[in-house]
Amino acid sequence: MKSRTRYYFIIPFSVIIICFSFASVCQQHPPVESLNAKTKIPIDGSRWYQLTNASDGLEKLFDGEKNEFIYTGSNKVIKYYEAYYPLLDGESISIDSISFLAGAGNSSVPLIVFAIDRKWNRIPIATFSGGNVTKWIGPYPERPTVFKLDTPVNDIMYLMIKVGDILPIEIEFYGNYTKPKNLPPLQIKNSVLKSSFGINAFEWDFEHPNKPSLIDSTRFLAIKNFSGVRHYLDWQKLESEKGKYTFNPTRNGSWNYDAIYEACKLNGIEVLACIKTIPSWIRSTYPENLRNGENNPLPYGMDLSDPKSYIDQAKVAFQFAARYGGNTKIDRSLLSVNDVPRWNKDDVNQIKVGMGLINYIECENERDKWWKGRKAYQTAREYAANLSAFYDGHLNTMGPGVGVKNADKNIKIVMAGVALANTDYFRGMIDWCKEFRGYHPDGSVNLCWDIINYHLYTNDPNLKRGVPPEKILPYYGGETVAKSFIEAAHLYANDMPVWVTEAGYDINDGSPNKAIPIKNKTTLETQADWILRTSLMYSRNGIQKVFFYELHDDALNSRTLYGTSGLINEDNSRRPAADYIIQTLNAFGEYQFSTSLSKTPVVDEYRHPVSGLMYVLYIPEESGETGEYTLDIKGQEFVDIYRPKIGSDKMGITRAKVISGKVSIPISETPIFVRVGNRKK
Repeated sequence: MKSRTRYYFIIPFSVIIICFSFASVCQQHPPVESLNAKTKIPIDGSRWYQLTNASDGLEKLFDGEKNEFIYTGSNKVIKYYEAYYPLLDGESISIDSISFLAGAGNSSVPLIVFAIDRKWNRIPIATFSGGNVTKWIGPYPERPTVFKLDTPVNDIMYLMIKVGDILPIEIEFYGNYTKPKNLPPLQIKNSVLKSSFGINAFEWDFEHPNKPSLIDSTRFLAIKNFSGVRHYLDWQKLESEKGKYTFNPTRNGSWNYDAIYEACKLNGIEVLACIKTIPSWIRSTYPENLRNGENNPLPYGMDLSDPKSYIDQAKVAFQFAARYGGNTKIDRSLLSVNDVPRWNKDDVNQIKVGMGLINYIECENERDKWWKGRKAYQTAREYAANLSAFYDGHLNTMGPGVGVKNADKNIKIVMAGVALANTDYFRGMIDWCKEFRGYHPDGSVNLCWDIINYHLYTNDPNLKRGVPPEKILPYYGGETVAKSFIEAAHLYANDMPVWVTEAGYDINDGSPNKAIPIKNKTTLETQADWILRTSLMYSRNGIQKVFFYELHDDALNSRTLYGTSGLINEDNSRRPAADYIIQTLNAFGEYQFSTSLSKTPVVDEYRHPVSGLMYVLYIPEESGETGEYTLDIKGQEFVDIYRPKIGSDKMGITRAKVISGKVSIPISETPIFVRVGNRKK
């Protein structure tokens, strides 16, 4: 769930570039023989990841450009942090010499370069303390003209930089190098289209607060417009007192989670249960000035890097998975509920096992909450330790009744959606698992989650508004980010599925994430266009599931960021975006992306094993542009054109004749769907 006090953008801050004349720099570079090196080690700058909320990467440290300084963003929650460079399978590096290009000033906190060997020993090999004069210096501040290492390093598994307060302009490593093995080519796995139409919601979106034991039929009608629900589930509801678990009714709010999840399963709605925030009995361990429900999920003062610190959360996860997962053979002696009635004739909790209602559980939400400070921010490695407890009691070392997989091995664990939409965070999690969880017999890393997850709201801080999901911005765009996650999953995580569990647009004109009116279209109509196009974009790029933020507005008529992102009105009627979603689900939810025929305009081909071929066409702009596109349709007499229709359960349908194997289709910025062949009656 979004914070209501932050002004949050995925878009990085502008890079500060300071240019100088470097005519003399190249002359000052030490000759190769003085570096005692056979070759300059090629460094792929994009492979570095940083264990803080850096808005820009370290690519410029290794790009060979000697006329720009490095800027990785401001307001870092961890100022002096580690950055890692993993070697790939088959890749080999040995280092004899190192050179830094100084010139940004002197440091008070030096930068230190480490080599990490295959036993995870961190070996310091160079220190950079800066310098006001632009020149190349070596790895030892007291001997700046010496570039050779006193002791060359071999058997390197990672390079690691402990960042100081000043970065050099360039870093160069010299030694011996072997290229990595070639990976098998990336094969995108596309889900059926309905997987891209989930929604974020709360228990009060299912049950009326005055009658929380029953599903409210009107509220549930709104839920049924979507294929999946990401349920924001506060830990406090499940365990308002330590060790006393409640599910139906909950001690906090009297909610009936059994009824909610049963209704969803009965109606084919997949639930992602996002167990988040901390209960009051953990919050009270923090000093009063640090208390917040979104603090890190462990008692105050405990070690963030130790899985055992998260045992309380891992225990409630076990209880939840035992009840709502599919394993009916759990030892009931491990289960517990608070069955003490609150008043006369009160319904009491009963132990239940293997109800088969939940297949996915997310451990927390946006654990990279830099805007809330260190008390609510975990580094990637700290969160991996958290997940290891949550997943399987850190390899079953934390005793019985701990961790989801020890209740039901088939439940999939979804990592917390990261707020900063780059791959640094989950790559850091992978490497923690390499170090502390090891490898499976087949050589794959023993990871403690099953699905990669990120959040992305496409907006432009310069325009102070939302933008279309396909728009390529200076540092990111919806498709750019999606592709980077899919590629990183292929490179580092054995093609693990990738989800986006928050996306969307506000409708209030004061929000910096607002949709905008375009020509004769209202803000609500543009929101509908961009929401539908977001789903289509992610479906095309191999994102396995998408959940929009959110069902109802958090702050009706408010300028608050993310306060008016709802797709359902206060009276539970649909906004145009929800109209478009339910119409697409009903008509084409089971279709699967096949191939793209055109990028501008977008022309995507989808297929269904029985119903056959369908095309999606639209112009990926924000100017109200219209046009025509000619489809090659051989062997057919006609096509049916489906147009989303506001205020309706079904799209408008028209039929067009195919002439000489071609049909001309009018297109606009609203997606249309063209089904080939006879329309089913």
